[in-house]
Amino acid sequence: MENQTKKTALITGASSGIGRELARLFAKDGYKLVVVGRNTELLEQLANTHTNQYGTETVIIQKDLADPNAPEEIYAETQSKGIQVDVLVNDAGFGEYGQFATETDLQKELNVVQVNAVALMHLTKLYVKDMVARQDGKILMLGSEVSVVPNPMMAVYGATKAFIKSFSEAIRNELQGTNVTVTVLMPGATNTNFFNVAGASDIKGADPAKTANPADVAKEGYEALMQGKDHVVAGWMNKARVAVAHILPDPLLAANARRDMAPKDESGDQQKERGKQFAVGLGLVAGVVAGLFLTYRQTSSYDRMRYRYKANQAGKAAKKALGNAADSVKGVYQKAQEVAEEQFA
Repeated sequence: MENQTKKTALITGASSGIGRELARLFAKDGYKLVVVGRNTELLEQLANTHTNQYGTETVIIQKDLADPNAPEEIYAETQSKGIQVDVLVNDAGFGEYGQFATETDLQKELNVVQVNAVALMHLTKLYVKDMVARQDGKILMLGSEVSVVPNPMMAVYGATKAFIKSFSEAIRNELQGTNVTVTVLMPGATNTNFFNVAGASDIKGADPAKTANPADVAKEGYEALMQGKDHVVAGWMNKARVAVAHILPDPLLAANARRDMAPKDESGDQQKERGKQFAVGLGLVAGVVAGLFLTYRQTSSYDRMRYRYKANQAGKAAKKALGNAADSVKGVYQKAQEVAEEQFA
């Protein structure tokens, strides 16, 4: 990778996890760093390591992004020091585990929204103006697999990640022709301190054997950022899950996500039932898509128009049939048969 010794990257959430790994990649490529976080001691350790290994010049800004004033204070500090931020990495974020109605803490959830969404938007607003004025800049947003999948038991966290994806794609479109790019990194569960902070260390999805290496996630995000891609889903399994999310109805996706968010001691029967529901839904959609594709390829232009209409109607009917993810497997199968008979008779 080309050495970027004259450029500076500002990274929030740089003291640990994916943010720490991203900081290492920027330092390795010769970037100057502005690292933002709450733990000054960890940030100083990071800065010393990069100075010793790469000769990196690092500025430390100790801020808690849960404070609404933090983005303006961060921007003011970089301005006062004459620092031009060429790359903005909005990595900071956290979650709160539990049922929204009865278990989670409201103030913590308000802080989740402030850090994950409001501060991210605020910092982007401040720095993107300067990037557009220079006609040069890059922004990396930390989204998630749950940017496109409902996330029971972390409903507020999932909603902030959906905001990040939508917001990023929208401003990316607005920035066309400015040489300023916006990239969303969408990992699945990653082996960081995230689950401990969220109070979810005992759920199935937090199993270290099933979570991604933060260094691998950061590498995929960094490479996508440098290539100017709109987004990257880290990990082949997560790529498959995100692809399926664009096909299956939200209630079914939520039921499958709930399985990963369940405690490790959940009964085997409950786990199997949720797995069956997801498998049947996925099989139904795959069958419909495959049948339509084969038929579509062998028809005239007129028939193709007719089948496009039928495909749209079938999709609506299938979504309705699978609308209640709590249906039994037998019930879903019977409804799927009715959909197929009605739409393709």
